[in-house]
Amino acid sequence: MKNILLLGATGSIGKSVLSIIEQNDQKLNLFGISFNKNILRGREIIEKFHPSFAHIENLDLYKENISSEDCSYLNNLSELEDLINHQDVDIIVCAISGFAGLKATYIAASSGKKILLANKESIVSGGDLIIPLAKENNSEIIPIDSEHNAIFQCLSGEKGVEDVQKISITASGGPFLNTSISDLKDVTVKEALNHPNWKMGNKVSIDSATLVNKCLELIEAKYLFDLDESYFDLVVHPQSIIHSIVTYIDGSSICQMSSPDMRVPIAHALSNENRLPINFHALNFTSLNLSFQEFPSDRMKIQNIAREVCNKGSNLGSVFNAANEIAVESFINGEINFNNIYEVIYRTFDGNNVSKELSLDSINDIDMQTRIEAKKVVKSIT
Repeated sequence: MKNILLLGATGSIGKSVLSIIEQNDQKLNLFGISFNKNILRGREIIEKFHPSFAHIENLDLYKENISSEDCSYLNNLSELEDLINHQDVDIIVCAISGFAGLKATYIAASSGKKILLANKESIVSGGDLIIPLAKENNSEIIPIDSEHNAIFQCLSGEKGVEDVQKISITASGGPFLNTSISDLKDVTVKEALNHPNWKMGNKVSIDSATLVNKCLELIEAKYLFDLDESYFDLVVHPQSIIHSIVTYIDGSSICQMSSPDMRVPIAHALSNENRLPINFHALNFTSLNLSFQEFPSDRMKIQNIAREVCNKGSNLGSVFNAANEIAVESFINGEINFNNIYEVIYRTFDGNNVSKELSLDSINDIDMQTRIEAKKVVKSIT
């Protein structure tokens, strides 16, 4: 029996993790959870799965809804750190959305435990800290987003990455595939959230619609697989069936395929020697009609920014991520149009210099300063 600590339990990734635990309750146990504002969903999870610990950001709001005396309720950062390092925790799932997940991922990286990583923003912003820290403490990081997990599976059985010639990371293209940025001024939040293949949270759905998500994944891949950005191609694949392709120096290309279901990569990462069974939609290969397209030319500037982040590292990932988070938040709140998301990122990112000093405190400072600058750009647009 493996004990799971699920950080960010009430989000879309959390929902998929819980589905797998429920289907494999003889092998997996929900030992602890963390969540923030979704009190009702958090209560449902506690009542159904009976975790031993629950770290709740807004514990005061939850106190009147406490329904289980068997669960220990935690609140502050030191208690979260103790929970992450608890001797009975076997696997930590980092599924907190956005930059908010950085601190928890940083603590997990020093724990020496198996980490299932869904929080790409923590690597984009703090990869130069988190990856070396994980290696130093023998913490195993396994990505559970579909593309990076696909790469991970395609590399399984290989001695390393020295025989890799190229890795193609696929993008669905989102709901606005083949629509130019100039024609996206009047799209609504509802339209942007209506992804044709995936059911995801608001932030990642908007990122998919802008294709910024794929640029964040490019940066994450550079850190996770320790390869230069030039090894990675971003390719549009509207059907979301092939999640990544690894091409080797002998001409062989290996891909990972599945229906667009986040439980597939998560089940793989949660498994030990044998894969875990789940209820899934099997592919009918005789009816598949797969296609690929080049990354849209009018989105190449955002990809080039991501490649600059890969090459220069340091604080630039924090700047890119914070600018995007403010832009997405501003669009969802009706402050800017969809196509202004790019403008906010471009104008906020331009002129930032690489900082030689990098620490958890400096990353937080850069994030805060960038958000202030991005909000100024938003205000100038509105």
